[in-house]
Amino acid sequence: MKYDLVVIGAGIQGAGIAQAAAAAGYTVLVLEQSSPAAGTSSKSSKLIHGGLRYLEHGQLGLVRESLRERALLLRLAPDLVKLQSLHIPVYKNAQRSPRTIRAGLSLYSLLSGFDSNAMFRSLPKSQWGNLDDLKQDDLQAVFRYYEAQTDDAALTRAVLHSAMDLGADCEIPGQFIKAHINSKSCLVEFESEYGFKTVSCRVLVNCAGPWVSDVISGIEPDMYLPKVDLVKGSHLILPPLLEHYFYLEAPQDKRAVFALPWQGKLMIGTTEKTHYGAPERAHCSIEERDYLLEVLQHYFPRLVIDMNQVDSFAGLRVLPRNEESAFSRTREVLFEVDNEASPRFISVMGGKLTTYRSTALVALSKIKASLPTKQRIADTSQIPLSPVDWH
Repeated sequence: MKYDLVVIGAGIQGAGIAQAAAAAGYTVLVLEQSSPAAGTSSKSSKLIHGGLRYLEHGQLGLVRESLRERALLLRLAPDLVKLQSLHIPVYKNAQRSPRTIRAGLSLYSLLSGFDSNAMFRSLPKSQWGNLDDLKQDDLQAVFRYYEAQTDDAALTRAVLHSAMDLGADCEIPGQFIKAHINSKSCLVEFESEYGFKTVSCRVLVNCAGPWVSDVISGIEPDMYLPKVDLVKGSHLILPPLLEHYFYLEAPQDKRAVFALPWQGKLMIGTTEKTHYGAPERAHCSIEERDYLLEVLQHYFPRLVIDMNQVDSFAGLRVLPRNEESAFSRTREVLFEVDNEASPRFISVMGGKLTTYRSTALVALSKIKASLPTKQRIADTSQIPLSPVDWH
């Protein structure tokens, strides 16, 4: 069987590229070793967000792109993506003053094109006492703005189902074994539930997330292995202790931490720790658990937490390796192509849940030279997304 593209990995990036490629009229096969969104794409903070915190690192383009894609998903997937009001409390000794937060939120609104869903307000002091027993000592201001929340795994399944509706094939489970690439095509070997198979494609797309290096090591001839780190983000799941949504500054290191009601529970996260070893072994450490609980109890000192009711999960981000802290590193997507003039293999690393659709379009533009001219059959900016049952 010959395809235009074979996509390895059915996380949100792989699903998005499969959808975009099928919509453009290409033939597509998706290989997924376990189930859609089994890795990082089911272990996020569950937010379709504009990336407010990226402003202080000067990533204005990423924020503008995120806000545009958020607005699109609110329209295309109303049953999956829902707007929520977040609260930013600012205290006397915070790293970011009320003036800084107000300036950031104003820029955020400007970058959205003054979208009504990106507006904000400062809550009067008379309303502070209604915010889940939020600590009042040295509280200087509380800002309310809006982000969107989603079920990340459900959104991924919806995008993959859309790709299949457009004609993409899926092999789940489909365990990538190896691939041989030459100047004209790629031969891809994988194991399905019916045994070993080989298919041919024009371009092989590596969207394996934390397993991206494992895929690269299975390519002949040898491919360049980008210098990346796997950065673990852990979250805690607790009983429904809060009614409101909060964007908090961790007192320990001034990082951003979200405390969000989620499916009848409270979710708090995330951490950022470099992960060593097999991706499937990632888990929330005792150190990370204590860090997140300390953040929560710093802002809500009256909360009573039963440690027997604290659950957790951990996901892995792929970030460029450098000397900066994980919190400060760019969240721009990393694309690695074997040959820009005649690409046969591309690795798509990192990226955000929010911007999966635009990431997919960039990925396709980078491999277009090796793809045939086809008649477009749909536009991903116009395709509605709905929850699907996945068996």
